[in-house]
Amino acid sequence: MPHITGLRSCYAKIGRLIYFGRMLDKIRLHEEANLPVDYLAQLGDAQFYTLDGRCCRFLGVPYAVVKARTLEGGTDEEILAWVHARGAARSDEECHVWNRFIAKLGWRDERSSVLPQRIIDSGLTGKPIETLIDHIEYDEGRDPVADKAWEQI
Repeated sequence: MPHITGLRSCYAKIGRLIYFGRMLDKIRLHEEANLPVDYLAQLGDAQFYTLDGRCCRFLGVPYAVVKARTLEGGTDEEILAWVHARGAARSDEECHVWNRFIAKLGWRDERSSVLPQRIIDSGLTGKPIETLIDHIEYDEGRDPVADKAWEQI
């Protein structure tokens, strides 16, 4: 999958969290009919293992509620503050653990079994992909290893 205009890196941070801004981008792009079809199955929280679902469960606010608030408008920071006010209160430590968990998902855990096939299916064999987010980054034309993306967390 090539770079998608308007869809930021999984590693991009809003407030204390990585991935949250990407989820908002996907919501907006989907509403504008600009989110590629390949992304639709991973959108939302209907499936337990989606990153959107994990993010919403961590924040304590259902995806449908986050989506509705996002489509009302506002900055990413305003939306995150709104979500924090309605969901589970999260400490700096919990946000740090969230960031590290998402950054390492697919490495020696319950998602490890799907990663090798995703790498093959996307033609990325030979890339130093160790996590699901590494795969997403390479698949969209970014190089998280060269960028040392994990150091931004």
